[in-house]
Amino acid sequence: MRAEIIAIGDEIITGQRLDTNTQWLAERLTELGVDVAFHTTIGDNLADNVEAFKLAMGRVDVVVATGGLGPTADDLTRESIAAAAGVGLVRDEASLTYIRQLFDRRGRTMPERNAVQADFPEGATAIPNEHGTAPGVELHVDRADRLPCSVFALPGVPAEMRPMWEQTVAPAIASARGEARVIRHRRIKCFGVGESQLEAMLPDLIRRGREPSVGITVSDATITLRITAAGPDDDACRRAMEPTAATIYEILGTIAYGEEEDELEDVDSRLLVNRHQTVAVAEWATGGLVSEWLAKAAPVESVLAGGFLIGSLKQLEQLTGEPALRDAAPSDSLVATTAAEWVRRTIGADYGIGVAAFPPIQNGGAAKLCISIAGPDRTRRLQFDSATHPAIRQARAAKQALNALRLVLLARDLPEETQAPL
Repeated sequence: MRAEIIAIGDEIITGQRLDTNTQWLAERLTELGVDVAFHTTIGDNLADNVEAFKLAMGRVDVVVATGGLGPTADDLTRESIAAAAGVGLVRDEASLTYIRQLFDRRGRTMPERNAVQADFPEGATAIPNEHGTAPGVELHVDRADRLPCSVFALPGVPAEMRPMWEQTVAPAIASARGEARVIRHRRIKCFGVGESQLEAMLPDLIRRGREPSVGITVSDATITLRITAAGPDDDACRRAMEPTAATIYEILGTIAYGEEEDELEDVDSRLLVNRHQTVAVAEWATGGLVSEWLAKAAPVESVLAGGFLIGSLKQLEQLTGEPALRDAAPSDSLVATTAAEWVRRTIGADYGIGVAAFPPIQNGGAAKLCISIAGPDRTRRLQFDSATHPAIRQARAAKQALNALRLVLLARDLPEETQAPL
């Protein structure tokens, strides 16, 4: 069973309002085992709406639309569905009575314009709306070559739409499905290589048509592998995904650092909490992101002993009393090492992270960011490739520092004064 979600409204198509309904409905449909094939967004134009519904009715089994069920002239969903299905509009007296009573309970007189909310495409049934004046629409459209297409239209107001989905639409779709089927995802988070390199490491897993499927997405240099399986229940999906997940972990090793909502700072915090240890940070290029993320990762039992933001060599020299900094460049390894050892010693933490300034050359092989990790036994002096898009440079650098700490805590070797994992 395939579905299309249609979001209607000029405020959405022009970017004035964020469409959260489509995301929410996509998640709910997937939970029911329905494959969401299309997301469509259209404005308040009758011809465009009719065309969109006609197209959807022809290519999917379930259409769920939000918006356009109000009483004003730009609310066109009822009329659009009727035209797309080739039927007329009829007034439902029971719905009209309910709308009038709702106004009465609120101590108001119903404007006559609201009567159009009781108009339905011929053959449709009303979806009750306990929280608003706009009933939803349920219509099953016959098709010559296959089963009917089920069309559900709901208000755009989430507080009205969501209860209507739970009480009426979801049970109707589940009943139409007949055989029990759910779709579940498992997300494995990775850091340390580029997207194409990681895909090359897992050639068979990413191929199209594989079951379970594995998708790959990237956000700020974090790669997410999404395993998707369908089955009769959650346990069946989990069992189907487990061999694929095991293969990913076996091949990628420490590149795969966590799952679902895990970020690198979450993993670092758990490792430090389990070891009853703390970390202090002195950072320049990362602009305080490392400290900020670590502080948020463990708000109750903080593993962040302290943090400093470096803004100049003069400031760092005054803090550390290190005269050699006078002849250093802001991006030198000496800056990162001095900062890491000083902040660890001064704060009394088990580990210190020092991040130097970005190099003056931002692209090419010479663009290296120096990060040092000072620990109880030694200080590791690391260099990382910093050539990347300017929009993610700072976030990527912060993740490089957090990933370096993670590997140190896991007792993994890191190549020093050379390019370490990204």
